[in-house]
Amino acid sequence: MQDRSLEGRSLQEKWQFAAELGFDGIELRGGPEFAGRVDELERARRAGVVMPTVCLADDHFIGDFDADRRRIAIRTMKTLLSVIVEAGGFGAITPASFGIFSKRLSRSDPPRSAAEDRKVLLEGLTELGEHARAVGAVLLLEPLNRYEDYMVNTLAEGASLIDEVGLPSVKLMADTFHMNIEEVDPAAALRRHAGVLAHVQVSDTNRLEPGAGHYDWAGTLAALEESGYEGWLTIECRVLSGPPAVALAPVPALLGRG
Repeated sequence: MQDRSLEGRSLQEKWQFAAELGFDGIELRGGPEFAGRVDELERARRAGVVMPTVCLADDHFIGDFDADRRRIAIRTMKTLLSVIVEAGGFGAITPASFGIFSKRLSRSDPPRSAAEDRKVLLEGLTELGEHARAVGAVLLLEPLNRYEDYMVNTLAEGASLIDEVGLPSVKLMADTFHMNIEEVDPAAALRRHAGVLAHVQVSDTNRLEPGAGHYDWAGTLAALEESGYEGWLTIECRVLSGPPAVALAPVPALLGRG
């Protein structure tokens, strides 16, 4: 479960809350400030808090139109990759971009060609992949839906970039909310790209907790099991159906943990 949806002031309190509900770990969120949390994360790790991944929470991205902003994004992602390993985790998540342009919400064309977009992304992913390999981490590329990003929307688009980078330290992350919008058949897409899939975020069709919408959980869980997926299912959602202790309580059972 992502830390922002858990009750508690400290990571230790959030962990206790999550564990009592049946969750196995906490996904962190971080930006440039993440380097300043090393001591906090070390205390949490010693207390038994399981923190496998960190999700970028910033307004600078590796696919930014501005070169200086891309450099800042790469520097931030290097920090996330290094620090999450120190916290006992393995992966840091980034999309190509978020909110900088949408072909669906604009009548104009993006300021770069598709070839230029790909070149920028391949350069950023390769540099971060080399850093991830050096520190023992995995860079996780997240496709977003067409309204939030225009460069990488489907698992196939993400997998194509990862295949071209060719580093085992760069993997694909799937998010069921975005897949519900972009994939014709989410279960089939998961099976097709299982070879590069290393992390899965889950929320329902309305961005609420799993079970609060109409997503096909049985199909997705079956596809992951049949593909031999052994990674995390991390809930990234809004919690509006009730207090977190009530709204989140059924989720572990729904996802096959109860």
